[in-house]
Amino acid sequence: MIPPHVVADRAILGRIGSLVTRLAADPSEIRAAQRVRHNVFVGEFGARMTPASASTGYDVDSFDTYCDHLLVLDTSLGGDAEDQIVGTYRLLRQSVAKAHHGFYSTSEFGVADMIARHPQKRFLELGRSCVLPPYRTKRTVELLWQGIWAYALEHGIDVMFGCASFGGCRPEAHALALSFLHHSAAAQGEWAVSALPELYRKIDLMPVEAIRPREALAALPPLVKGYLRLGARFGDGAVIDRAFGTTDVMVVLPRAAISPRYVNYYRADASRFCG
Repeated sequence: MIPPHVVADRAILGRIGSLVTRLAADPSEIRAAQRVRHNVFVGEFGARMTPASASTGYDVDSFDTYCDHLLVLDTSLGGDAEDQIVGTYRLLRQSVAKAHHGFYSTSEFGVADMIARHPQKRFLELGRSCVLPPYRTKRTVELLWQGIWAYALEHGIDVMFGCASFGGCRPEAHALALSFLHHSAAAQGEWAVSALPELYRKIDLMPVEAIRPREALAALPPLVKGYLRLGARFGDGAVIDRAFGTTDVMVVLPRAAISPRYVNYYRADASRFCG
């Protein structure tokens, strides 16, 4: 078990300057994270929430009540912890999903077959990632991954997965980037996973000889590019999420496939930013 650095009875998973990462400690902090999500997804990107969510100013769904919520807080900001949240990630362990309503991404991708092929492995679904605009920096991203890595080690996670998004509902607008993922970073064999047949949208939109890798990498959304650098692979096909106005792909990241460069950077015991 990772020895936590405890401040005011809350386990700090990492710290860089005034920024810290830890799990939400109580419902009020989860509520504040939902407000940040709403500000980003609805206010910035124009997602269409349910009437209840839209009227309250919070991004809420039924999974929130049993997920863990990873936070990045800027402790230099005034007010309580709820006023300091600048980024968040939602974490759902397989054991918790089984006890409730399953994984969020099963509504878009056939992850059940992939999981069934690995009965001895523990899976963790990552989702609802967002960071407020002024904090979209290397430091914030590093702290989010520090927190995820520490959490994965703490719970003996073997595989991380989840949906990642491209803006807009037209895969053709991202033909270069999506085709690059299809040809160069496809999840195959024991990790193969596909969009549900009724939702499937083709991502093999360009022949491999027409793809310029450097241009393709530049066209990837930052989150997708980050997953790729870590060693992730991507499922077959995409799904259009019209509520969020996105084109979603499935990310699969076995812990054993994480680049040694990043394991060394965050350290095998996740102590990199715990000083």
